[in-house]
Amino acid sequence: MIDQEVDVLAIGAGPANLALAIGIEESGVRELAENTLLLEQYPDVKWQRNLLLPWARSQVSFLKDLVTLRNPRSRFTFLSFLHEQGRLDEFVNLGTFNPFRWELSGYQQWVADSLEHVRVRYGARAERVEPRRGGDGTVLGWTVTLAGGSTVRCRDLVIGTGRDPYVPDVFRELPADRVIHSTGYSTRIAQLPTDRPLRAVVVGGAQSAAEMFMALHKDLPLSQPTLLVRSVGLQNYQTSKFVNELFFPSFVDEFFDSGHETRAEILDEMHLTNYAGLAAPFVDELYSMLYQQKMLGRRRSVVRAMIEVVGARVDGDEVALDLRDRRSGKIESLRADLVLLGTGYEPGMPALVRDLAQRLGLDDIAVSRRYRVDLDDSAWGAVYLQGVNEQTHGISDSLISVLAHRSQDIIADLLDRRAAPVAWSA
Repeated sequence: MIDQEVDVLAIGAGPANLALAIGIEESGVRELAENTLLLEQYPDVKWQRNLLLPWARSQVSFLKDLVTLRNPRSRFTFLSFLHEQGRLDEFVNLGTFNPFRWELSGYQQWVADSLEHVRVRYGARAERVEPRRGGDGTVLGWTVTLAGGSTVRCRDLVIGTGRDPYVPDVFRELPADRVIHSTGYSTRIAQLPTDRPLRAVVVGGAQSAAEMFMALHKDLPLSQPTLLVRSVGLQNYQTSKFVNELFFPSFVDEFFDSGHETRAEILDEMHLTNYAGLAAPFVDELYSMLYQQKMLGRRRSVVRAMIEVVGARVDGDEVALDLRDRRSGKIESLRADLVLLGTGYEPGMPALVRDLAQRLGLDDIAVSRRYRVDLDDSAWGAVYLQGVNEQTHGISDSLISVLAHRSQDIIADLLDRRAAPVAWSA
């Protein structure tokens, strides 16, 4: 039973698909906008839902919002949001390009609420995507099955759900109630008692791990947090203005046209621009906290560098972690009540995309410059991928820096395909 049918269906109402929705509304093709639907599994829009810590800031300029770099005169800019909310003066007075994360989250909900033609359907979690084929096997479109069994049918599909959380193998046998990935931090931490001196071990050396480590001091006021870092120590993001030019939308063309080996070298050299690093002010704040604890004789928490977790198991009422010191090679045991993982995301395609590729009989998932999955040239229905194309479009593909221009690329492809002569009949 088909519950709903649209022309363009976008899975996920995060920044990527909201930027696309804005672009479709501003394309001037009202029929396309009125037949575009976004599916959101939650009852509302929230950016980094479980790390909306009150003090956490975006590391990217507010000018890299969902639309400004494509259309600075748009009514959907972050500044338009602040003006409508009566908050522009106060924000300007902060003197910063980096809003609080909760501000950008509120901005994205405001965008979703402000769309006039594109619709957002909440509480709709996509579980499966299947191709619809004609009698000759041509892909005509897609059927998306939602949790609960209802279905939505479309011609073109855009998947913007992000990657799946990465849980290293060593932690996969631990009970679910003893492990919290950063993608579930706020929800899970709110379920724990605050009147117990829990021993919490955070694993990871990037922003999400450090944010959880810092947040534990308030969220679990009696806890004793330990941060385990595999590298030589917590490091700043690489923020050179010269390197930041590689996040320009124009760099996507250069990267896409490069050879495979060149792409790999660029990605490796850009690692510290986004991964395994922290914002410089936050590094200073963390160090100051630890300094004060040490000097005032109230040491509660610790950061341990050059440590690798090589074993994890439940032993009675405790989690027993086997730690290897990367300097000496020695193994020691650390006892904990809770393990928190700031280990990022799986490097491969998300499960929903892998499952679709299998249904299509694709051994490899390749996308065009305009983010369309390579299918047979006769395909009527297309599928576009957002936020998972670092290998072909560069490290910025998973970030908000290129959202506005990427949406324009996808919309141009949608419109060009609709203007092309039809060589077959459904």
